[in-house]
Amino acid sequence: MSKAMRAPLPERTLRVVVIVVALVLALGPVLYGMVLAIRPFSAVLNAPLDLFPSPSEWDFSAFGTAIRDEADGGFGLGRFIRNSLLLALGTVVASLAVSVLGAYAAARLRYKGRGVVNGIILSVYLLPGIVLAVPLFVMLSRVGLTGNLAGLLIVYVSTTVPVAIYMVRNYFIALPESVEEAAIIDGCSLPVMLWRVVLPIAAPGVAATAIYVFMIAWNEYLFALLFLVQKRELWTAPLGLSQLTEISVPVTVLLAGSIIVTVPVVVLFFIFQRFLVSGLTTGAEK
Repeated sequence: MSKAMRAPLPERTLRVVVIVVALVLALGPVLYGMVLAIRPFSAVLNAPLDLFPSPSEWDFSAFGTAIRDEADGGFGLGRFIRNSLLLALGTVVASLAVSVLGAYAAARLRYKGRGVVNGIILSVYLLPGIVLAVPLFVMLSRVGLTGNLAGLLIVYVSTTVPVAIYMVRNYFIALPESVEEAAIIDGCSLPVMLWRVVLPIAAPGVAATAIYVFMIAWNEYLFALLFLVQKRELWTAPLGLSQLTEISVPVTVLLAGSIIVTVPVVVLFFIFQRFLVSGLTTGAEK
């Protein structure tokens, strides 16, 4: 950028100030929580605003206490995270398996009332969770699927499929139909064309949808509470984390547990960041 095109000094200074303030507001509470989590509880009580503890004061026992099973004196967060991981991965696989086929049909098939059907699919996701909670609980309790992870997996898949179809559908619409027509002319059947031609091109969009579905299932609390409240051994990470908010639990354990629960989502985001950004951009282009 030439000197003549550079913004005036006051404007550049204002930009820097705004960025610094935004970073402090966004990262400040997180960093403060991390500092408190690695300090002994007694030290936190005596000096809660000590932001720079000496290395000799560092204490990571709160992380072990949060993860260990109750029988070993912990709060069982490790088991709850394992349950959440199984549920989230299962939801991603099942939801994408259904959504890819549904999204392709919604994007390519021409039939009367197509717009209405697509609107109904999206409207299901827009309904508040509390509206669906009671009907789903009643239906699944009739077939004995409450109080176990299988029933909760069905709920998660049924609630994430609408938004997954909507997201993947937008990526499919953005793809040129000429590519599919060329594959069919070359002798590909519809399933082969979808598997070998369409999905590789739409991979960033599918990956972005998978990450979004994973985050929904990982952070979900209402349905987990409704279906698993009586089965502590099957609790998910959000349920396990809620128990750490009791006044009898040291705040260092609460903060350590919050960091542990957050790490998988952050790691997943950085690993697939390239797919997420390109996928969202592709979905916006038509």
